[in-house]
Amino acid sequence: MAIDPQEYRDRLSKTRARMREADLDALLVVDPANLNYLTGYNAWSFYTPQAMFVDHDSTPVLFMRAMDADGAHRTAAPGTCTVVGYPESLVQQHDRNPFDWIAQQLRDAGHAAKSRVGVEGDAHFFPVRGYLALQKAMPEWTLVESHELVNWVRLIKSPAEIELMRAAGKVSSRVMSTAIEAIEVGMSQAKLAAIIQEAQARGTEEFNGDYPAIVPLMMAGPAVDTPHLTFSHAKFKAEAVSLELTGVHQRYHAPLARTIALAPPSQELLTLADVTAEGLGLVLEGMKPGMEVREAHALWQRHITARGYEKASRLGYSIGIGYPPDWGEHTVSIRGDDTTVLAPGMCFHIIAGMWLETGCEISESITVTETGVEALTDAPRQLIVKGTSA
Repeated sequence: MAIDPQEYRDRLSKTRARMREADLDALLVVDPANLNYLTGYNAWSFYTPQAMFVDHDSTPVLFMRAMDADGAHRTAAPGTCTVVGYPESLVQQHDRNPFDWIAQQLRDAGHAAKSRVGVEGDAHFFPVRGYLALQKAMPEWTLVESHELVNWVRLIKSPAEIELMRAAGKVSSRVMSTAIEAIEVGMSQAKLAAIIQEAQARGTEEFNGDYPAIVPLMMAGPAVDTPHLTFSHAKFKAEAVSLELTGVHQRYHAPLARTIALAPPSQELLTLADVTAEGLGLVLEGMKPGMEVREAHALWQRHITARGYEKASRLGYSIGIGYPPDWGEHTVSIRGDDTTVLAPGMCFHIIAGMWLETGCEISESITVTETGVEALTDAPRQLIVKGTSA
């Protein structure tokens, strides 16, 4: 399921078209997910500065640490970029920065003319020191916030990407079923995390797994009313546990969340779970191409309001390629003020997470089709009850 070389060329063309719309002469891409999208490059090198210079005419130039540049050909698709490595002497120094060197290379290559150059100001791996070094070394440039330009190009997936998302969904479904089968009273959270992580790496018989952008999220007992907690060495009791996990295939993510009761659930939890599952079902049944995102959110909002509940947080977000620390694309959010029009090829994690006096999470990863949505993940869309005694 490798990406065809023509698709990489199409991705670059779409990126340049958006650059023209934004009146950008060039763009510096630093987000590892965007680098992967434009070139196929994939390695754990993003903890040191790396950036790709994209203008409208020449082959993009990807700058990274020399030891990583030497092996970039192992994953970067031929013809997508020229890879240049900066010296090891620049790594993690207090008095000099790789962006000093990168700027000099670009100046020597004739890119120091007065220009509007977009930068990914909200990217996790674009340090302030790098930005300031670039600003000082290239006074001719006007650095402009690109507002996730490449992320927005990624929003509508190609048919090949949808197949990768389907594969990730199958891995995700396997991971969740493994977790549900394994969890039990007396097991440590760390042991369950190890089982989950093995399943994430193993994948399925058909599709290999990969490491996730986010570790297994695990909320147990009183903490079930709180999202985004990680595992500890505490042992599970006869209690409710929410799991938010993902399957990954070739860096594409399909997250999935479920709440599991390791004891007979309270009426409060049963009611909350029913409302949550029903609301998620209504959204998935009602989402259609041509609909604004806020209209899809309204389906959920009307349902929970009628049942006496409130949810301040968003209902979901766009997904695709992911690297730590996040599997979201940082573009569309399923909430009441997002006017993005749904289109075939968009993919979302619809997370009906209710964190109240108790908590319940039921989610699906989906893709928008020509007529509605297709669920990429598969697990019982309900509260999972495993405990039969207190």
